[in-house]
Amino acid sequence: MSEKNKVNEENGEVVELQEEIKTEQEGIQISNDVIAVIAGVAVSEVSGVAGMAGGFAGGITEVLSGKKNLAKGIKVEATETEAKIDVNIIVEYGTRIPDVAYEIQNRVKKAVESMTGLDVEEVNVHVQGVNTQSSKNEEIEAKEETEENE
Repeated sequence: MSEKNKVNEENGEVVELQEEIKTEQEGIQISNDVIAVIAGVAVSEVSGVAGMAGGFAGGITEVLSGKKNLAKGIKVEATETEAKIDVNIIVEYGTRIPDVAYEIQNRVKKAVESMTGLDVEEVNVHVQGVNTQSSKNEEIEAKEETEENE
């Protein structure tokens, strides 16, 4: 005897019972933009990331609105149960790129899975450039300090 069909012992009738199994996510759709913002915040917390590499349109929007676009440089493909995320970053000069990429993958996966309940199948990190500006600023500051001490 299955769970759906129960036999009424008095009449010998088969009575169907409707069982509704509701999932945790039923009826809730999470926008790809929301997932991108969650991933963007997670990436911004990783040391060694100089910035996000976004497209030309994203840069113009950021300049005109004056707001930082947390989803810049992040592409999300989400289904009802899983998500695939591509992250485009610019790393700081002198950081170990594999370590930064691994940390991004872990933080993005943990943040998205805990906040949305989706299974993150992939977090692909694409390094678009290396920021050497900070190292130049440090060199200039070091030269200024030595000049002042002389």
